[in-house]
Amino acid sequence: MTTKTITATALALLAAMPSAAGGSVATYTIQTDKPRQTVLHFGASDAWSMKYVGRWPEAEQRKVADWLFSTDCDEAGKPKGIGLSLWRFNIGAGSEEQGEASMIQPSTRTECMVGPDGKFNPAKQQAERHFLRLARERGVPHILAFLNSPPVYLTQNKLATNTGRGGTLNLGSDRYDDFAAFVTTAIEGLERYDSVTVDYISPLNEPDGHWNWLGPKQEGTPATNREVARVVRCLDNRLGKAGLQTKILVNESSDLRCLLGTHMTDWQRADELRALFSKDSTNTYVGRCRSVLPVIAGHSYWTNTPTDTMRNIRMRLRDAARRLGVDYWQTELCIMSNDVEIGGGGGYDFSMKTALYVARVIHHDMVYGNACSWSWWRAAGGDYRDGLIRLYGSDGMATGWAADSKLMWAIGNFSRFVRPGAVRHDICATAADGSVVAGGDTDAYGVMCSAYRNTDGSWVVVAINYADTARPFGIALGGRKAASWAMYRTSDISAESLAPIGTTQGSTELAPRSVTTFVCQPGSSPQQ
Repeated sequence: MTTKTITATALALLAAMPSAAGGSVATYTIQTDKPRQTVLHFGASDAWSMKYVGRWPEAEQRKVADWLFSTDCDEAGKPKGIGLSLWRFNIGAGSEEQGEASMIQPSTRTECMVGPDGKFNPAKQQAERHFLRLARERGVPHILAFLNSPPVYLTQNKLATNTGRGGTLNLGSDRYDDFAAFVTTAIEGLERYDSVTVDYISPLNEPDGHWNWLGPKQEGTPATNREVARVVRCLDNRLGKAGLQTKILVNESSDLRCLLGTHMTDWQRADELRALFSKDSTNTYVGRCRSVLPVIAGHSYWTNTPTDTMRNIRMRLRDAARRLGVDYWQTELCIMSNDVEIGGGGGYDFSMKTALYVARVIHHDMVYGNACSWSWWRAAGGDYRDGLIRLYGSDGMATGWAADSKLMWAIGNFSRFVRPGAVRHDICATAADGSVVAGGDTDAYGVMCSAYRNTDGSWVVVAINYADTARPFGIALGGRKAASWAMYRTSDISAESLAPIGTTQGSTELAPRSVTTFVCQPGSSPQQ
């Protein structure tokens, strides 16, 4: 697609959008006969905070775990947590044991669970594994393990950072099978010692990320598409021999544009969707591997502004993935310096400013990217906009306490109610005079609305009001008004963090700067 075509498409999309100030949309009708993707999970990552939180006093740990994973409600009917259904667990490479020699900052170093002797060491990553068990105790149904680097004893430079080596995989050319054995042993160890089954394994995180060879702040290594394919094939073989049902996830791209073409790198790390899943790509095709999910995974960094570009990239990815018969998972996002609309990532933000911005990204990934899974980056962090929870501590974070945020609860407007197996349905937006508003389910600076049907038959609508003014809002289910919708809202009001705010018969008003979830239980609607 040429630049001229992309520009014309973007302008057409903008023209079709309802005005943020017009308030022209009156009713959002769920198209019960137009199902789209099946949504598998919403998640977040343990890196690198749980090596601290997992050693804190039990009461503080359980508070954090309840916020992230609980699907229970208190006596007033308010959700105790956001009910994440996927937990991303980081398998460390051993930079912690190297200390200063690792060239990695202390807060992002990790221990290694499998030693050079090939044996699982239950004394390693105990804090992270403890929190992994807390997730399972609260019913988190899916675990995704990921690696930023092979273990240091298998890398070419004996470090978990690739800095200074260029853009190829930091793994000895004769150690690929050893790396696959390492990953397999780690998965088996988690099951044996922690009774945790790893559903998905991502062996190479952000292999196209140019940061991987620019600075040694954290564990990481780039890889070419051919190197990715070789790792995947070796791992597929090892998983099969071990009788494990764990599925392999690729490619955890650092930027969605790398999935579709060449972006800030060269041809060896470009056009990853086609390289990995087109049968014509004989050197890199992994679709025949038994353990490989028919999924392309990418991170939404750097593609969320301006809003017309955000939409266009996701539509291109959706269509390209569909042609190859694979799904799209968005597996990582936090705020970066280019997110200038909300001031970039520096300095933690407890308010709706970041929460609304991220909710808008989720909406675009779900509605225009057809994402089947969506995950935030860190579950908890410090004074930067990368954590759902803000951590405070002293004495090297040996003890501390945690504070929740509007960002966490706004993500909960999706994760708590859109449960694994839910199917997204199209929405038709109509104006007060009954006319259809093209693209009316997405006013990037006004109301954005998406609808889902859970496996228990309940319907869920998530409505984002980005505007500073209240907006009238009506829901119709297949052309008929539902009998009753329960409402849960996250807004600028301090008490409204996924708070129950009553019920509606289908007509209400969206509060300014808010995310509201509407839930219609089976039997409360004339049409199911």
